[in-house]
Amino acid sequence: MEGKEQPSSPQDLYIKFFAGVDDFSAAYLMQIIDQAITSGIKTLHLLLSTPGGSVFHGLSIYNYLRGAPIKVITHNFGQVDSIGVILFCAGSERLSVPNARFLLHGVAANFPQGARMEELQLDEVVSTVKTDSANIARVIASAGKKDERSIRKAMHDRTTLTPQEAEQWGLVTRIEPSLFPTGAKVIPIQPMIGQQPGRNAGGSGQLLVPPTITPPMPQPPKVTGGPSLSVEEENHSPVPRF
Repeated sequence: MEGKEQPSSPQDLYIKFFAGVDDFSAAYLMQIIDQAITSGIKTLHLLLSTPGGSVFHGLSIYNYLRGAPIKVITHNFGQVDSIGVILFCAGSERLSVPNARFLLHGVAANFPQGARMEELQLDEVVSTVKTDSANIARVIASAGKKDERSIRKAMHDRTTLTPQEAEQWGLVTRIEPSLFPTGAKVIPIQPMIGQQPGRNAGGSGQLLVPPTITPPMPQPPKVTGGPSLSVEEENHSPVPRF
């Protein structure tokens, strides 16, 4: 538990991401990241337990965190599945509690009910899935000791890793049961009470509103609702899911 028992630093921000990866949770996370950077936060601790979700949002968050002028430490505190693994890879330090898991599997395209597609449209979907799969494998390979070919096979085989196995892969840099020090401010991104962490009220976008991060950072606006359809249905086109 080295480094975790020290008093909380005002330059460190802890975010508990306990939700699926979709447009609403991604918007909250990106807004908090922006606020953290502008307020002078030096280190962002992203505590993750997520069933995964949208490839688009997951890769976008990963690229944003990797390119942002802030140190990122990720920490698996339960399960990091699917595109959640990509969020986890955004950390320069990647920690995990001892009793957790990681899940890698292939990319899938969801089609709206009754959707009809011509040959060229289907070719486009297949090409998108292949590109997303290659990007995901490249990200995971860059974070650990496995090459892209090995990662692609692991995804195809729907591989589940313990924290100890993930550490052998180089995906986890340290197994750490302690999540944050005494007095740390933890910003939650999670469904409201009574909702499942994997989906936000059936796509209604109802998330727990994060409190003010640290003065003078403004409080994120309250989400009062959202589209009644899922991301895939709202776009009326197949959206790769991981």
